[in-house]
Amino acid sequence: MVIDHTILKLITEASLVVQIVMGILVLASFLSWTIMMIKSSQLRTASRQLIKFEDRFWSGISHQKLYDDLDHKSKRQGLEEIFFKGYQEYQRIKGNKNITHLPMVATAQRAMRVAESRELDKLERNLSFLATVGSISTYIGLFGTVWGIMNSFISLGKMQQATLAVVAPGIAEALIATAIGLLAAIPAIVAYNRFSDKTDRITVSYENFREEFTNLLQRDTFSRQGQITEPATPPLSSAGETLISKPLPQDLNQTLTKNNKQ
Repeated sequence: MVIDHTILKLITEASLVVQIVMGILVLASFLSWTIMMIKSSQLRTASRQLIKFEDRFWSGISHQKLYDDLDHKSKRQGLEEIFFKGYQEYQRIKGNKNITHLPMVATAQRAMRVAESRELDKLERNLSFLATVGSISTYIGLFGTVWGIMNSFISLGKMQQATLAVVAPGIAEALIATAIGLLAAIPAIVAYNRFSDKTDRITVSYENFREEFTNLLQRDTFSRQGQITEPATPPLSSAGETLISKPLPQDLNQTLTKNNKQ
């Protein structure tokens, strides 16, 4: 009798538990590769749009013209959305004379921070799945290996005469589970590290743009006011304590008034 030890035959003849383990790993690998292709395209597009928008922003175009162009755009992403939300809030408060108690620049900065958080959430979505697959796939495969080897030794103990040809198929099918686990884990880990690095770089670019645009809005606010007004600093004593002028007691105030009249 010729024994076929091909991989496909070993998989089909494996125990039910080992087959379930292999099925889970194959499904996890398929989902990982799907996410990797989608995420790779998404990050590539985000990087291109970031560079394109920064080139246009620093080309000398007016903020109002850039805002109007983005207002007619159906879908804004990345820096486009961050700039649009910040300048929209800035213009809304500046154009409303009834709102005088809200600082324009600080409010615009908060709006940009919220838009930035939403954009980063889109980029980081499903990255945790890649990290999970990369960290647990090997252990799932190892569980299938241990289960398969355990069944092989149990079958070996029931035989009066055991040979390597009898034990080898069970051990081989168990090791296939570990191999599938490694095939699922290694690409997921590599992709997770690569995508995390790209996401971090884009995050830094978003934060730098937000701070630079905030400075530009601050300059625009000061130029409209004509000068920078700073709050008056109360005088300090020799000990470095703030001197606060307090009203005189009523009795002492009346005495001083009488003396002045005399």
